Amino acid sequence: MQLEVKHIKKTYNGKTEALKDASFSVEKGSFVSLLGLSGAGKSTLLHVINGSLKADGGEVYVDGQCLTSARGKKRKAIQKTIGCIYQDFCLVENSTVLQNVLNACLGEMGLAAGLLGLFGADRNVKALQLLESVGLADKACERVRNLSGGQKQRVAIARALMQDPSIILADEPVASLDPVTGRQILEILKSLQTEKGISVLMNCHSPETAAEFSDRIIGLAGGYIVFDGAASELTQAVLTDIYKGDPNSELNSEETAE
Repeated sequence: MQLEVKHIKKTYNGKTEALKDASFSVEKGSFVSLLGLSGAGKSTLLHVINGSLKADGGEVYVDGQCLTSARGKKRKAIQKTIGCIYQDFCLVENSTVLQNVLNACLGEMGLAAGLLGLFGADRNVKALQLLESVGLADKACERVRNLSGGQKQRVAIARALMQDPSIILADEPVASLDPVTGRQILEILKSLQTEKGISVLMNCHSPETAAEFSDRIIGLAGGYIVFDGAASELTQAVLTDIYKGDPNSELNSEETAE
């Protein structure tokens, strides 16, 4: 398995249980969507998987290597294989499109080179090629603040690809976009899976979208995995189990908002 999530637990403020016991795996080259109510722990789970949030229990393995216990260079090497795309893009608005894509390389560069923006010819060529692949070659020198939402998400995809990831975590990647633009972004993600063999794990708010683009669906409710099966098995009964909510849940804090 490319990704293995084992018994992940996460509690906020010592009382709000975002994840109580989440376990699942993702095969290489698959497209998997996470479904669940706001506060079900979907975003928390993605942050634990990419190592930006420490779990209170459990382990995450990427290509057989334990990210949870890894430290230093080994941890960075594992994280480099995980590309991330977010609902709010997480771009530097006043920087150029090209600069934003190149920023994916900062973690592997020395401090002086990073501060001076000395990325080198090879990285610049690669960044420009990735921008061309997402249809933004003509926007390389444009400031991100001047782009549309769909264009910004394309920049974010190119930035994620700059790391040569084997898996992409997409946290509500189209929630801020109109339906037409959102579909274009999803089609790009699908092509990365089918044409490049990159696994995609997407936090999704739409069951219909998840069923159309995903090979597999994972449903979260009350901090647990309540469904894990093929997209074709996403029946109304399954959706009821996923979205019925947890009457004892206290997941209303901003920290666990999806």
